Amino acid sequence: MARLLTKAELKRLEDLGRICRGDIIKMTTVANSGHPGGSMSSIDIFLSVYDFAKNDPRNPFDPERDRVIVSHGHTSPGVYATLGRLGFVDIDEVICGFRHPGSIFEGHITRGIPGVEWTTGNLGQGLSVGVGMALASKISGKNYRVLVAMSDAEQAKGQVAEARRTAKKYGLDNLVVVIDYNDAQISGNAHDIMFVDIKANYLADGWKVIEVDGHDYSELNKALVEAYESKTPVAIIGKTVMGKGVSFMEGDVSYHGKPLDMEKAASALSELKLENDIDRFVEMRKRLPSYHEPVHLEDEEIRPIIGVPFVYPVEKKSDNRSAFGKALADIGKLNKGKLPVMVVDCDLKPSTKVNEFEKIWPENFIQIGVQEHNAATVAGAASVCGVLAFFADFGVFGIDETYNQQRLNDINKANVKVGVTHVGIDVGEDGKTHHCLDYIGALRNFFGFKLIVPADPNQTDRAVRFMSRADGNFVIAMGRSTMNPIADEEGKPFFGEGYEFEYGKVDVVRKGKEVTLVTTGQVTHQAVRAADELRSQGIEVTVLNVSCPLGADFDSVKEHLSSTVISLEDHNVNSGLGSILSDYLVQSRITPKTFEKIGVDRYMFSGDNELLYDLSGLSSKSIVERVRGIIQ
Repeated sequence: MARLLTKAELKRLEDLGRICRGDIIKMTTVANSGHPGGSMSSIDIFLSVYDFAKNDPRNPFDPERDRVIVSHGHTSPGVYATLGRLGFVDIDEVICGFRHPGSIFEGHITRGIPGVEWTTGNLGQGLSVGVGMALASKISGKNYRVLVAMSDAEQAKGQVAEARRTAKKYGLDNLVVVIDYNDAQISGNAHDIMFVDIKANYLADGWKVIEVDGHDYSELNKALVEAYESKTPVAIIGKTVMGKGVSFMEGDVSYHGKPLDMEKAASALSELKLENDIDRFVEMRKRLPSYHEPVHLEDEEIRPIIGVPFVYPVEKKSDNRSAFGKALADIGKLNKGKLPVMVVDCDLKPSTKVNEFEKIWPENFIQIGVQEHNAATVAGAASVCGVLAFFADFGVFGIDETYNQQRLNDINKANVKVGVTHVGIDVGEDGKTHHCLDYIGALRNFFGFKLIVPADPNQTDRAVRFMSRADGNFVIAMGRSTMNPIADEEGKPFFGEGYEFEYGKVDVVRKGKEVTLVTTGQVTHQAVRAADELRSQGIEVTVLNVSCPLGADFDSVKEHLSSTVISLEDHNVNSGLGSILSDYLVQSRITPKTFEKIGVDRYMFSGDNELLYDLSGLSSKSIVERVRGIIQ
């Protein structure tokens, strides 16, 4: 139960505030880098919020804990000082190791450090993280609270507005944001750089707003108690001063990202009536190792019931996105009442087919509208809170438009399952603005995301069930058009009974001796048709289906890679499957007789997928002609 602090408790926080200001100065001076000014501006907010939240330093990963998100991650000195003085981490390790490669206390706060729920630094995403975790709290029935600390400058970001509206729509009375309003950022006063009427914006979006002195612990405590009793999301705006606590730093924007030298640090510590033991930490820093191991994450295990795959007959046309929607609905049905599953949609449910899930579990279907940046972050944040979280969108929105948000999901080692449809040029008449030609290349830039590009509805169904149970971030990329599911040489579904999806496995769909077609996604359908046609003409062709371009086990099929090899992809020819395959061939010292890459070499026109495939050399007819040209 939220309560007002006693005078003694308030005095304790005030004393800690002075000590933490010293910690901030020490660690940034020892590191000779960092952001002391904003950290000293926010420190009273951090201490108030962390002390108020239900989060035991002795059990910092309790699933029932309140979550504290710090959106302005550059104020890490203030966060780390707070965590050190409240018992979450060792303060000496913080001060000596700040921003050192041998320390976990990096320049921007890092998820997994006790008390740090999300790695931040790219401004404007923190409120979306809070929304995602607050939704997860409601959906899971845990009913913990989420407190988000933010800066004033980032309120200009469009994603913040997206998050505000979502919080109000879903009645997130378990969400509180505390904004450090020091009116200062790198280039000067925030109101001069880009004026934002912060209070008016939150009020307009249906939030309750409380204004306080951001350095007054009593006012902050009263506001937090009031916020916890509110029936709507609450924004607390705390008026603060940059560099608060040291006279020559106060109000000086230059200290936003500039540490004090030894002489000024000594003066500041003297003014704060604190011991100057910086030399001790300098010596400790010299003994740190040259690197540190990754921070261990203690997320809740998610093991959903994934059910029995559906089998789509080869004689009936279907599409991958429908198979995705049907499998997702089945998983929802099987887990309802057992494990929370959440689907985030951006007003595309009839096209991405997640409306099938909505029919099964409408209360867990999160309709965010045309707010892709917010949606990607909301789903990522929810995924680390014991919820199986899906985000569905078109490729150009779910990957390209939200690239930075997905990058942060990757850095945070989230567990989000992204379903993107309408990838490549299989979007038909929508034209070049909607052709996602870089869904492989973009994700190659990440270090943790896994990508699945299924060949047909049967493989799609099995891939969806697989990634639902697997740990980590996944993207499953699907085209738009219908097709007959791929058959084996006996006419039965190749990915039907007896087929089990394995991440990285390369499927030998057809086997021949003269030419090997290496392909992915719905182009596999065209490659198989071409192979069957060529066989009728006496030319034996191997077709390798690479459903996992970023993790393909080419070693298992290298016997097929020394003949004439052609890569085929509905993707930018310069950055996708062909490039991955060529890297493998070079590294493995395999020299094919001939190697060609066929893919999309320009922003393509509007047109039906068969016509555009033909123009790109990806239709079965074009493939047949190309193979015959090489062979003959």
